[in-house]
Amino acid sequence: MTRRLRGAPAELALSVAVLALGTFVAFVAAGLPGSRSYSAIGANFMPVVVGAGLILLGIWLLAEAVTGGWRAAEPDDPAERGEHAFHFGAFAWVSGGLFAQMALIHTAGFALAAAALFACIARGFGSVRPARDAAIGLLLGMAVFLFFVRFLNVNLPGGWLSPVLGTAGI
Repeated sequence: MTRRLRGAPAELALSVAVLALGTFVAFVAAGLPGSRSYSAIGANFMPVVVGAGLILLGIWLLAEAVTGGWRAAEPDDPAERGEHAFHFGAFAWVSGGLFAQMALIHTAGFALAAAALFACIARGFGSVRPARDAAIGLLLGMAVFLFFVRFLNVNLPGGWLSPVLGTAGI
C-alpha cells in the first residue's frame, strides 16, 4: 500500500521551489570569497545565511505540505477574509505616482517629484482634492529636502526649484 501525499500540488510545488532556490543561493554563496582580513565575516556571510534560511523554510513548507497541507490557510476570496476586493484604479494611481517620481526626480527635483508622488497616492486612496494634495506633498517634500540637505549634508537634486532654494541642493 503506497502512501499518498496529502498536500495540494501548488503547496508541494512552492515548497520544492523555495528549497531549490535556497540550494541555488547556498551553492552560489559557497563560491564567493571568504574573509581575508582580521574580521571573521566576509562577503559570503549574508548570502550563506539567506541560503540556509531559504533551505530551512523550504524543508518546513515541504513538511507542512506532505503532512496534510498548510494549516490555517487564508481563504482566497477577499470577501471571506473580510477584505475589499482588488481596486485597479487605486493600484494604477499609486503605481503611476511611483513612476512619476522616478521620471521627475532628476529633472524637476526632489521636492516636486515628492509632491507628484503624494498627490497620486492620495488620489489612489480616494482623495478628490488634487490641488490640496499637491500642496501638502510639496510642503512635505520641501521639509524632507531641506532636512536632508541642511542637516544631514546629503545632496538631493533641487531641479526646477533651484533658483528658490539658493545654495541648498547644489
